[in-house]
Amino acid sequence: MLSGAADIDDGLDGLAVAVARAVRRRIVPAVPAVPVDLRLVPHLSRASGRRRSGALRTPLTDTSSKDLCMASTLPRDASRLGELDALLFDLDGVLTPTAEVHMRAWSRLFNDYFDAHGLAPYTDADYFEHVDGRPRYDGVRAMLAARGVVLPEGADDDSADTETVRGLGNRKNAVFAAELDENGVEPYPGSVEFLDRAIALGVKVAVVSSSRNAVPVLVAAGLRDRFDVIVDGAVAAAEGIVGKPAPDTYLEGARRLGLTAADCVVVEDATSGVEAGRAGSFGLVLGVDRGTGRDALLRSGADVVVDDLREVVAALGSARASSTPDPARTTPTSSTETAEAQP
Repeated sequence: MLSGAADIDDGLDGLAVAVARAVRRRIVPAVPAVPVDLRLVPHLSRASGRRRSGALRTPLTDTSSKDLCMASTLPRDASRLGELDALLFDLDGVLTPTAEVHMRAWSRLFNDYFDAHGLAPYTDADYFEHVDGRPRYDGVRAMLAARGVVLPEGADDDSADTETVRGLGNRKNAVFAAELDENGVEPYPGSVEFLDRAIALGVKVAVVSSSRNAVPVLVAAGLRDRFDVIVDGAVAAAEGIVGKPAPDTYLEGARRLGLTAADCVVVEDATSGVEAGRAGSFGLVLGVDRGTGRDALLRSGADVVVDDLREVVAALGSARASSTPDPARTTPTSSTETAEAQP
């Protein structure tokens, strides 16, 4: 009779040896080896039990055997742009260079605040690590925490000179709005080429942004008429949708397009947005490196990283068997009215 963990292990090892010997002697028929695609086993790598950074993280329990077979044969690379049905675009840093305007606004806010309180200066590295891609108040909270500062939360209507999380967030927004009004914004030419090619092919498109300023930015950039679906920070706040790096806003964008996550491409320049795309099990996560760094985007879960979306225009293909172009963009539906009511 076996007793104790060591005895159990010894017994199991002995059993394994006996089975192996039986197989070699053909006492027990050998089972043919079945190839295993490790991308479908996200908790294992070839050498250890660590998660692989590039692993496909779709839960096996939520996927049919047919889907698993297809997933094992479909590469997660730019070729999938010609197969998936929708593109979900982040805004700042993907379609427009407003990330630079946001960076200047955040820098003015935190350098003034940190200087007044004797804290270490704010840097561009702080922006990418603690602020980029997050909803505004989450960015304030995370940046203050990085300096060991805890402030009262406050209320959404706190004035810009109120020393609360939301007061500081509103101060930053006032700076951003002033810069946008003064200087305007031009979209990235390569992004417009990619967007317009996708629309011409009948690919559905949406904007999913943490910013509450998505609609005025799109208007200023001349892109508002391209999008019937906009899920931004104002929509998320009004409807209680958790922001990036959670996948919820991207999942809501897919839902409003009438599609599943597996049908859609997430296009992101921030690690928090890339993490959201990966966590939501989207069909492809396309990273755009505007300064975050290729390696950082890949580590966060991007399948493909480009410097400019013009690089993958050709990957969209020349025709779609399941889609037809929609030459007349429809009037924006109620899915964006909330955003327009709360700039």
